[in-house]
Amino acid sequence: MRLRPKMLLTTALLLAASSAIAQKLERSIDPELMARLSYDNSAPVRQGDVRHICIAVFRDGEYRIVRGWDNGRTQRLHGKMAKEESRQLFKLLESAEFRDLSGTHEGLIRQEAERFAAEIPSGDGSRADGNTDGTNDGMKDQLEHEAWRLQWLNGDGENPFPASVAKVVGWLQRFHPKGGKAFDFAEYPDVCPSGGLRFLQPSLAEN
Repeated sequence: MRLRPKMLLTTALLLAASSAIAQKLERSIDPELMARLSYDNSAPVRQGDVRHICIAVFRDGEYRIVRGWDNGRTQRLHGKMAKEESRQLFKLLESAEFRDLSGTHEGLIRQEAERFAAEIPSGDGSRADGNTDGTNDGMKDQLEHEAWRLQWLNGDGENPFPASVAKVVGWLQRFHPKGGKAFDFAEYPDVCPSGGLRFLQPSLAEN
């Protein structure tokens, strides 16, 4: 199978952008944070469809979302979702089938890929220790360490998302923020989940 340079470049940029940014920034910890989620798709899409989604959702329904399109346009909005929308999402995130999955599930990319990532904090301030200088650094470190994480790469359709992941992805694709307010990257730089997948070099993928 011949590789298309433009498609490989698109794949690399879309799949790595959120994790590369997140790794370079200090993660902010909010005890009300429910989850950080992201979905990227390098396959051909219909005009107007979103290729890149990152969202941070909070227990009261507040959200911060970053969406990107083929033409390079990026939208950043924050607001509060409807109760039914948050109820549906939280139910999916708390399902046993979803939470039984964890870790990094990699795959080979030859032409196109989908990537899903989730980060759900599991600590709280009362469990943080080792903080002897009066700051909250110990709390931040422990909260971040105790987060549940899942990353799944579906390269060329050969490593499909499990049903529980596909349901969350479906929610992300259907969610259309209403009444959200725009924000700058500097205001909320940590919308995307932290970490990232290791990608096989395109030259090796052809062999």
